[in-house]
Amino acid sequence: METVDFNTFSKVDLRVGKVIEAEDVPESRKLIKLIVDLGPLGKKQILSGIKKWYRPEELVGRYVVVVANLEPKKMAGLVSEGMVLMAQEDEGSKPVFVVPQEPVRPGTKVF
Repeated sequence: METVDFNTFSKVDLRVGKVIEAEDVPESRKLIKLIVDLGPLGKKQILSGIKKWYRPEELVGRYVVVVANLEPKKMAGLVSEGMVLMAQEDEGSKPVFVVPQEPVRPGTKVF
């Protein structure tokens, strides 16, 4: 495993977000488009490769942890403006969302 120094890690802006919209990306077998409310940081469109395990309607209302300052990336003709953090025991197993243990407002910083 490659290591990173603290200064590099401290550049990553992790925030709690709330999924307010979710829909399939028709041009993709893997992607779901999420609109995530990050409170004072606004809303971000995030594409996540979780279509195999989740349906869009079960994602709306979920709280998630997001890499809020990830460089935008174009996928399937859309732009993803962040990344939702998930845990996966092994490749092929269902990924699970990393979530706060207690309620916090969208936009709350994770450290």
